[in-house]
Amino acid sequence: MHPIIARSDRLIPYMLAWLGVGVLLAAHLQASAGAGWRGGLALAVPWTALYGFASLSAWHLCRSFPLGGAGTLRLLSAQLSAALLSSALWVLLGRAGSQLLGRYRQFPGLPEVYDTQIPLLFGAGILLYLLAAAVHYLIITFERSQEAERRALELKVLAQEAELRVLKMQIDPHFLFNSLNSVSALIGSDAARARGMCLRLSEFLRSSLALADRERIPLSEELAMARSYLEIEQVRFGRRLAVDVSVTGGAEACLVPPLLLQPLIENAVKHGIGALVDGGTIAVRAERSGGSLRLLVENPCEPEAPRGRPTGIGLENARNRLRTLHGSEGRLDIARQAGKYAVILTLPCRDPGGPDSGSAP
Repeated sequence: MHPIIARSDRLIPYMLAWLGVGVLLAAHLQASAGAGWRGGLALAVPWTALYGFASLSAWHLCRSFPLGGAGTLRLLSAQLSAALLSSALWVLLGRAGSQLLGRYRQFPGLPEVYDTQIPLLFGAGILLYLLAAAVHYLIITFERSQEAERRALELKVLAQEAELRVLKMQIDPHFLFNSLNSVSALIGSDAARARGMCLRLSEFLRSSLALADRERIPLSEELAMARSYLEIEQVRFGRRLAVDVSVTGGAEACLVPPLLLQPLIENAVKHGIGALVDGGTIAVRAERSGGSLRLLVENPCEPEAPRGRPTGIGLENARNRLRTLHGSEGRLDIARQAGKYAVILTLPCRDPGGPDSGSAP
Protein backbone atom coordinates (compact mmCIF):
# COMPACT_ATOMS: atom_id res chain seq x y z
CA MET A 1 0.00 0.00 0.00
CA HIS A 2 1.21 3.49 -0.86
CA PRO A 3 2.67 5.08 2.31
CA ILE A 4 0.97 8.45 1.65
CA ILE A 5 -2.40 7.32 0.29
CA ALA A 6 -2.79 4.78 3.12
CA ARG A 7 -2.53 7.41 5.85
CA SER A 8 -4.69 10.52 6.03
CA ASP A 9 -2.18 12.24 8.35
CA ARG A 10 0.26 12.14 5.43
CA LEU A 11 -2.10 12.56 2.46
CA ILE A 12 -3.79 15.72 3.75
CA PRO A 13 -0.55 17.70 4.40
CA TYR A 14 0.84 16.42 1.10
CA MET A 15 -2.12 17.69 -0.91
CA LEU A 16 -2.27 20.95 1.05
CA ALA A 17 1.36 21.54 0.09
CA TRP A 18 0.50 21.03 -3.58
CA LEU A 19 -2.47 23.37 -3.33
CA GLY A 20 -0.11 25.96 -1.85
CA VAL A 21 2.13 25.49 -4.89
CA GLY A 22 -0.93 26.00 -7.10
CA VAL A 23 -1.71 29.30 -5.37
CA LEU A 24 1.91 30.44 -5.84
CA LEU A 25 1.76 29.59 -9.56
CA ALA A 26 -1.54 31.47 -9.85
CA ALA A 27 0.09 34.48 -8.21
CA HIS A 28 2.96 34.25 -10.69
CA LEU A 29 0.61 34.06 -13.66
CA GLN A 30 -1.33 37.03 -12.33
CA ALA A 31 1.66 39.21 -11.45
CA SER A 32 4.18 38.39 -14.17
CA ALA A 33 2.03 37.39 -17.10
CA GLY A 34 -1.16 39.37 -16.54
CA ALA A 35 -3.49 36.40 -16.45
CA GLY A 36 -5.60 37.83 -13.63
CA TRP A 37 -6.42 36.15 -10.37
CA ARG A 38 -9.51 34.48 -11.72
CA GLY A 39 -7.76 32.87 -14.64
CA GLY A 40 -4.63 32.04 -12.67
CA LEU A 41 -6.52 30.28 -9.86
CA ALA A 42 -8.93 28.49 -12.24
CA LEU A 43 -6.01 27.00 -14.13
CA ALA A 44 -3.19 26.61 -11.61
CA VAL A 45 -4.96 25.16 -8.53
CA PRO A 46 -6.74 22.11 -10.06
CA TRP A 47 -3.94 21.61 -12.55
CA THR A 48 -1.28 21.55 -9.79
CA ALA A 49 -3.42 19.32 -7.52
CA LEU A 50 -3.69 16.82 -10.35
CA TYR A 51 0.09 16.89 -10.75
CA GLY A 52 0.39 16.23 -7.03
CA PHE A 53 -1.65 13.04 -7.39
CA ALA A 54 0.34 12.04 -10.46
CA SER A 55 3.61 12.55 -8.56
CA LEU A 56 2.53 9.89 -6.06
CA SER A 57 3.69 7.44 -8.71
CA ALA A 58 7.25 8.38 -7.74
CA TRP A 59 6.90 5.87 -4.88
CA HIS A 60 7.05 2.94 -7.29
CA LEU A 61 10.17 4.31 -8.94
CA CYS A 62 11.76 4.97 -5.53
CA ARG A 63 11.15 1.35 -4.57
CA SER A 64 12.62 0.11 -7.83
CA PHE A 65 15.71 2.32 -7.39
CA PRO A 66 16.30 2.45 -3.60
CA LEU A 67 18.95 4.65 -2.06
CA GLY A 68 22.13 2.67 -1.64
CA GLY A 69 20.67 -0.29 -3.56
CA ALA A 70 21.09 0.95 -7.11
CA GLY A 71 24.00 2.73 -8.72
CA THR A 72 23.95 6.46 -8.22
CA LEU A 73 24.06 7.13 -11.97
CA ARG A 74 21.18 4.72 -12.67
CA LEU A 75 19.11 6.23 -9.88
CA LEU A 76 19.66 9.81 -11.05
CA SER A 77 18.98 8.87 -14.68
CA ALA A 78 15.73 7.08 -13.79
CA GLN A 79 14.44 9.89 -11.60
CA LEU A 80 15.45 12.65 -14.01
CA SER A 81 13.84 10.83 -16.95
CA ALA A 82 10.63 10.40 -14.96
CA ALA A 83 10.74 14.08 -13.97
CA LEU A 84 11.20 15.21 -17.60
CA LEU A 85 8.37 13.01 -18.86
CA SER A 86 6.01 13.96 -16.01
CA SER A 87 6.71 17.66 -16.39
CA ALA A 88 6.22 17.52 -20.17
CA LEU A 89 2.85 15.80 -19.76
CA TRP A 90 1.91 18.29 -17.04
CA VAL A 91 2.74 21.28 -19.26
CA LEU A 92 0.82 19.81 -22.19
CA LEU A 93 -2.18 19.19 -19.94
CA GLY A 94 -1.93 22.75 -18.64
CA ARG A 95 -1.86 24.10 -22.18
CA ALA A 96 -5.00 22.13 -23.03
CA GLY A 97 -6.63 23.47 -19.87
CA SER A 98 -5.70 27.06 -20.72
CA GLN A 99 -7.19 26.71 -24.21
CA LEU A 100 -10.36 25.23 -22.79
CA LEU A 101 -10.74 28.07 -20.28
CA GLY A 102 -9.82 30.62 -22.94
CA ARG A 103 -13.09 29.92 -24.75
CA TYR A 104 -14.94 31.67 -21.96
CA ARG A 105 -15.19 35.43 -21.73
CA GLN A 106 -14.13 35.36 -18.05
CA PHE A 107 -10.60 34.27 -19.02
CA PRO A 108 -9.54 36.43 -21.96
CA GLY A 109 -6.05 35.82 -23.35
CA LEU A 110 -5.28 32.95 -20.94
CA PRO A 111 -3.85 30.60 -23.65
CA GLU A 112 -1.43 33.27 -24.89
CA VAL A 113 -0.31 34.08 -21.34
CA TYR A 114 0.22 30.38 -20.61
CA ASP A 115 2.31 29.83 -23.76
CA THR A 116 4.75 32.54 -22.70
CA GLN A 117 5.32 30.72 -19.35
CA ILE A 118 5.85 27.19 -20.70
CA PRO A 119 9.69 27.12 -20.24
CA LEU A 120 9.38 28.32 -16.64
CA LEU A 121 6.52 25.93 -15.88
CA PHE A 122 8.41 23.01 -17.46
CA GLY A 123 11.38 23.66 -15.18
CA ALA A 124 9.06 24.03 -12.17
CA GLY A 125 7.43 20.70 -13.05
CA ILE A 126 10.81 18.94 -13.07
CA LEU A 127 11.72 20.43 -9.70
CA LEU A 128 8.34 19.58 -8.16
CA TYR A 129 8.54 15.94 -9.29
CA LEU A 130 12.05 15.58 -7.89
CA LEU A 131 10.89 17.10 -4.59
CA ALA A 132 8.04 14.58 -4.50
CA ALA A 133 10.55 11.78 -5.12
CA ALA A 134 12.73 13.10 -2.28
CA VAL A 135 9.69 13.07 0.04
CA HIS A 136 9.02 9.44 -0.90
CA TYR A 137 12.65 8.50 -0.26
CA LEU A 138 12.42 10.12 3.18
CA ILE A 139 9.23 8.21 4.00
CA ILE A 140 10.71 4.91 2.79
CA THR A 141 13.86 5.48 4.84
CA PHE A 142 11.81 6.41 7.92
CA GLU A 143 9.57 3.34 7.62
CA ARG A 144 12.54 1.03 7.12
CA SER A 145 14.18 2.52 10.18
CA GLN A 146 10.99 1.94 12.19
CA GLU A 147 10.77 -1.62 10.89
CA ALA A 148 14.39 -2.29 11.85
CA GLU A 149 13.74 -0.93 15.35
CA ARG A 150 10.60 -3.06 15.65
CA ARG A 151 12.47 -6.20 14.58
CA ALA A 152 15.34 -5.43 16.94
CA LEU A 153 12.83 -5.02 19.79
CA GLU A 154 11.12 -8.28 18.85
CA LEU A 155 14.46 -10.10 18.81
CA LYS A 156 15.32 -8.61 22.20
CA VAL A 157 11.97 -9.72 23.64
CA LEU A 158 12.39 -13.21 22.17
CA ALA A 159 15.89 -13.44 23.64
CA GLN A 160 14.59 -12.36 27.05
CA GLU A 161 11.76 -14.88 26.88
CA ALA A 162 14.18 -17.66 25.95
CA GLU A 163 16.45 -16.71 28.84
CA LEU A 164 13.51 -16.64 31.25
CA ARG A 165 12.38 -20.08 30.09
CA VAL A 166 15.85 -21.45 30.79
CA LEU A 167 15.86 -19.83 34.23
CA LYS A 168 12.41 -21.23 35.03
CA MET A 169 13.55 -24.69 33.93
CA GLN A 170 16.41 -24.42 36.41
CA ILE A 171 14.07 -23.73 39.34
CA ASP A 172 12.03 -26.94 39.18
CA PRO A 173 14.84 -29.52 39.40
CA HIS A 174 16.69 -27.39 41.96
CA PHE A 175 13.64 -27.27 44.21
CA LEU A 176 12.79 -30.92 43.61
CA PHE A 177 16.29 -32.13 44.52
CA ASN A 178 16.18 -30.17 47.78
CA SER A 179 12.71 -31.51 48.63
CA LEU A 180 13.66 -35.11 47.87
CA ASN A 181 16.70 -34.74 50.08
CA SER A 182 14.40 -33.57 52.88
CA VAL A 183 12.11 -36.57 52.41
CA SER A 184 15.10 -38.90 52.33
CA ALA A 185 16.34 -37.47 55.63
CA LEU A 186 13.01 -38.32 57.31
CA ILE A 187 12.38 -41.78 55.92
CA GLY A 188 14.85 -43.53 58.21
CA SER A 189 13.85 -41.69 61.40
CA ASP A 190 10.12 -40.97 61.06
CA ALA A 191 8.26 -42.71 58.23
CA ALA A 192 4.91 -41.14 59.17
CA ARG A 193 6.28 -37.62 58.92
CA ALA A 194 7.99 -38.56 55.65
CA ARG A 195 4.63 -39.68 54.20
CA GLY A 196 3.02 -36.44 55.36
CA MET A 197 5.81 -34.48 53.75
CA CYS A 198 5.34 -36.36 50.45
CA LEU A 199 1.63 -35.46 50.43
CA ARG A 200 2.35 -31.79 51.08
CA LEU A 201 5.10 -31.89 48.45
CA SER A 202 2.74 -33.28 45.80
CA GLU A 203 0.22 -30.50 46.55
CA PHE A 204 2.94 -27.89 46.30
CA LEU A 205 4.22 -29.26 42.99
CA ARG A 206 0.68 -29.32 41.59
CA SER A 207 0.28 -25.65 42.50
CA SER A 208 3.69 -24.69 41.09
CA LEU A 209 2.92 -26.34 37.74
CA ALA A 210 -0.04 -23.98 37.34
CA LEU A 211 2.44 -21.09 37.31
CA ALA A 212 4.51 -22.45 34.42
CA ASP A 213 2.90 -20.29 31.70
CA ARG A 214 2.54 -17.10 33.73
CA GLU A 215 5.17 -14.41 33.47
CA ARG A 216 4.09 -12.59 36.63
CA ILE A 217 1.75 -13.30 39.54
CA PRO A 218 0.51 -11.16 42.46
CA LEU A 219 2.88 -11.18 45.41
CA SER A 220 0.04 -12.62 47.51
CA GLU A 221 0.20 -15.82 45.42
CA GLU A 222 3.98 -15.90 45.64
CA LEU A 223 3.80 -15.60 49.43
CA ALA A 224 1.17 -18.36 49.58
CA MET A 225 3.54 -20.65 47.67
CA ALA A 226 6.36 -19.71 50.04
CA ARG A 227 4.21 -20.51 53.08
CA SER A 228 3.23 -23.84 51.52
CA TYR A 229 6.88 -24.76 51.04
CA LEU A 230 7.78 -23.71 54.59
CA GLU A 231 4.94 -25.89 55.91
CA ILE A 232 6.60 -28.81 54.14
CA GLU A 233 9.91 -28.02 55.79
CA GLN A 234 8.22 -27.60 59.18
CA VAL A 235 7.22 -31.27 58.95
CA ARG A 236 10.92 -32.04 58.82
CA PHE A 237 12.29 -29.50 61.29
CA GLY A 238 9.39 -29.26 63.72
CA ARG A 239 9.85 -26.56 66.34
CA ARG A 240 13.29 -25.73 64.99
CA LEU A 241 11.67 -23.78 62.15
CA ALA A 242 9.47 -20.77 62.81
CA VAL A 243 8.08 -18.42 60.15
CA ASP A 244 7.34 -14.69 60.35
CA VAL A 245 5.76 -13.04 57.28
CA SER A 246 4.98 -9.32 57.15
CA VAL A 247 3.48 -7.37 54.22
CA THR A 248 2.98 -3.60 54.31
CA GLY A 249 2.04 -0.76 51.97
CA GLY A 250 -0.24 -2.83 49.74
CA ALA A 251 2.72 -4.86 48.48
CA GLU A 252 0.61 -8.03 48.11
CA ALA A 253 -0.95 -6.59 44.91
CA CYS A 254 2.39 -6.08 43.13
CA LEU A 255 3.18 -8.45 40.27
CA VAL A 256 6.38 -10.49 40.57
CA PRO A 257 7.97 -13.36 38.61
CA PRO A 258 6.57 -16.68 39.90
CA LEU A 259 8.75 -18.61 42.37
CA LEU A 260 11.08 -15.63 42.76
CA LEU A 261 11.24 -16.11 46.53
CA GLN A 262 11.44 -19.90 46.36
CA PRO A 263 15.22 -20.33 45.91
CA LEU A 264 15.89 -17.67 48.57
CA ILE A 265 13.73 -19.44 51.12
CA GLU A 266 15.32 -22.80 50.24
CA ASN A 267 18.72 -21.29 50.93
CA ALA A 268 17.46 -19.84 54.21
CA VAL A 269 16.28 -23.29 55.30
CA LYS A 270 19.34 -25.17 54.10
CA HIS A 271 22.13 -22.78 55.13
CA GLY A 272 20.37 -21.14 58.07
CA ILE A 273 17.93 -23.39 59.95
CA GLY A 274 19.58 -26.62 58.84
CA ALA A 275 22.99 -25.48 60.08
CA LEU A 276 21.80 -24.50 63.60
CA VAL A 277 21.03 -26.97 66.37
CA ASP A 278 18.28 -24.78 67.80
CA GLY A 279 17.02 -23.61 64.43
CA GLY A 280 15.35 -20.21 64.37
CA THR A 281 12.92 -17.95 62.53
CA ILE A 282 12.81 -17.27 58.82
CA ALA A 283 11.46 -13.76 58.30
CA VAL A 284 9.89 -12.65 55.03
CA ARG A 285 9.21 -8.93 54.63
CA ALA A 286 7.47 -7.20 51.73
CA GLU A 287 7.19 -3.42 51.53
CA ARG A 288 5.90 -1.18 48.76
CA SER A 289 7.19 2.36 48.45
CA GLY A 290 5.73 4.29 45.54
CA GLY A 291 6.56 2.36 42.40
CA SER A 292 9.19 0.19 44.07
CA LEU A 293 8.84 -3.18 45.83
CA ARG A 294 11.33 -4.38 48.45
CA LEU A 295 11.42 -8.05 49.47
CA LEU A 296 13.58 -9.39 52.29
CA VAL A 297 14.26 -13.00 53.28
CA GLU A 298 16.19 -13.22 56.57
CA ASN A 299 17.38 -16.21 58.56
CA PRO A 300 19.63 -16.78 61.59
CA CYS A 301 23.16 -17.92 60.94
CA GLU A 302 26.14 -19.01 63.00
CA PRO A 303 28.05 -15.82 63.93
CA GLU A 304 31.37 -17.63 63.93
CA ALA A 305 30.82 -19.34 60.61
CA PRO A 306 32.93 -18.19 57.65
CA ARG A 307 31.37 -15.15 56.01
CA GLY A 308 29.54 -15.57 52.78
CA ARG A 309 27.05 -18.15 51.65
CA PRO A 310 27.74 -20.23 48.55
CA THR A 311 26.26 -18.33 45.62
CA GLY A 312 24.73 -21.37 43.93
CA ILE A 313 21.98 -21.68 41.38
CA GLY A 314 19.27 -20.24 43.67
CA LEU A 315 20.68 -16.76 44.25
CA GLU A 316 22.15 -16.57 40.76
CA ASN A 317 18.82 -17.56 39.24
CA ALA A 318 16.96 -14.83 41.15
CA ARG A 319 19.60 -12.24 40.20
CA ASN A 320 19.45 -13.19 36.51
CA ARG A 321 15.65 -13.13 36.39
CA LEU A 322 15.60 -9.65 37.92
CA ARG A 323 18.23 -8.43 35.47
CA THR A 324 16.42 -9.91 32.47
CA LEU A 325 12.98 -8.57 33.43
CA HIS A 326 13.88 -5.19 34.92
CA GLY A 327 17.43 -4.31 33.88
CA SER A 328 19.06 -1.85 36.25
CA GLU A 329 15.77 -1.42 38.16
CA GLY A 330 16.01 -4.98 39.53
CA ARG A 331 18.63 -5.65 42.20
CA LEU A 332 19.62 -8.43 44.62
CA ASP A 333 21.68 -7.47 47.68
CA ILE A 334 23.06 -9.59 50.49
CA ALA A 335 23.60 -8.39 54.08
CA ARG A 336 25.00 -10.23 57.10
CA GLN A 337 25.30 -8.87 60.62
CA ALA A 338 24.59 -9.84 64.26
CA GLY A 339 23.94 -13.48 63.47
CA LYS A 340 21.45 -12.67 60.70
CA TYR A 341 21.76 -13.36 56.98
CA ALA A 342 19.46 -11.39 54.68
CA VAL A 343 18.79 -11.33 50.96
CA ILE A 344 17.07 -8.14 49.75
CA LEU A 345 15.31 -7.91 46.39
CA THR A 346 14.41 -4.54 44.90
CA LEU A 347 12.25 -4.36 41.78
CA PRO A 348 9.54 -2.17 40.22
CA CYS A 349 6.01 -2.75 41.50
CA ARG A 350 3.76 -3.65 38.57
CA ASP A 351 0.04 -3.44 39.28
CA PRO A 352 -2.49 -5.93 37.84
CA GLY A 353 -4.00 -4.63 34.62
CA GLY A 354 -0.88 -2.57 33.80
CA PRO A 355 1.14 -2.85 30.57
CA ASP A 356 3.42 -5.54 32.03
CA SER A 357 0.77 -7.74 33.58
CA GLY A 358 0.22 -10.10 30.67
CA SER A 359 1.07 -13.76 30.61
CA ALA A 360 4.07 -15.07 28.89
CA PRO A 361 3.45 -16.31 25.37
